[in-house]
Parts: sequence; C-alpha cells; structure tokens
Amino acid sequence: MKSLKVPYVPSLDRLDLKGVAASMETMALRQSIDVVNWSEYPYKPIVVFDIARGDKELYIHYFVRGLSLKAVADKDGEYVHPDSCVEFFMRKKDEPSYTNFEFNCIGTCLAARGADRNSRTPFKESEYKTIRRYTTVQRLAFEELKGIFEWELTVAIPFELMGLDASNLPDMIRGNFYKCADETANPHYVTWSPIALPAPDYHCPNHFGEIYF
Repeated sequence: MKSLKVPYVPSLDRLDLKGVAASMETMALRQSIDVVNWSEYPYKPIVVFDIARGDKELYIHYFVRGLSLKAVADKDGEYVHPDSCVEFFMRKKDEPSYTNFEFNCIGTCLAARGADRNSRTPFKESEYKTIRRYTTVQRLAFEELKGIFEWELTVAIPFELMGLDASNLPDMIRGNFYKCADETANPHYVTWSPIALPAPDYHCPNHFGEIYF
C-alpha cells in the first residue's frame, strides 16, 4: 500500500486550470502510476500525476505518453474506461462507500458513489458541472488513433463532491489512481498503489492507498 501527502497550495485557487497545470510543475507532489498488477496486461505507458489542494478543491494534473489515443465518449456519465482514460477513486476512512472519478483524454467524466461496483449512484448533471477540467486534446470525440501520443489533463474536484468538509478536512482518506484503455489495441490496467487481486478490478477499496491532508 502506498501513501502520499497532498500539498496545500492556496495560490492555485486564483488561476485558471491551464495556469494551475503550469504551476503544479513546481508546487505540487508528483507521483507515478506505474504498477502492473496483472501479467496478462503487460503494457505500461508513461503516466505521472501532480496533486495539490486549495481551499475548496483537489487538483490533479495527469501526464500520459503511450500508444494509441481514443475518446469515443463525449458526454458526462458515459463509460470512459474503453477510451484513453485516467481515474481517481476515493473514500473517507472507515466508510464503506467510495466515489469514482473517471476521465477520458478529452475530459469526459464518469462519476458515481456507492458501496460496491453494483450499488452505485451516478452523479447528477449539476454535480458534473462543478468538476473543472482542462485538457491538451481537442474536446471532440474520435475513434482510436494509432501511434505514440502525449496528453495532459488537469481536473479540479470540489471536496464537497467527495463528501468532505473543505473547512475541516480529515487527516487522511483512502484512494487510488489508475490508467486504463480497455478497448484499444494496447489494453492496460496500471495503478498507483498495488492491487493484489487475480484479475483487473479497480472497484476494490480494501486495496486503496493512504492520502494525507
């Protein structure tokens, strides 16, 4: 199990997300998503994320370099894991319910909360609108492109959507960060904190790492 401590950088709150991405290069904590848990899916793109927090939002900036690029889902609430996708799952300490935030490379988001894979409540349109996003990929849907691509995605997730009180954050939450692209020529399932399960499964809060505030 991995752990990290999220830096508090209130100056990010005064920037647009393009500016946030640039500032996080030196002011955020950088981590790699580089754990291959399942040998039948050996491909591992280069994936890092920068993480920091302001007064009301959690900022995550992803950088990806790898084979293929795909973004078929272009409406929030659609499945994005078949596309070029990065994800953040979290739950409050000792609570059974967890929240998944999944984004494809054009910023389309799938998010829901619940106790397990099959008991999830999807986000409402009003909730999706509060998740700010900036991507270096044009925000239009497209089928899979072959080659080597680099892309970046910056998201600002309100603490409120995570069930957290921004003015009184807990010392620690549990979570994990993922990269996948299920329905591409090079499917992969790479994680930040290891998952000791026999087959790919991201809906596994017992395997989340520790995220300290």
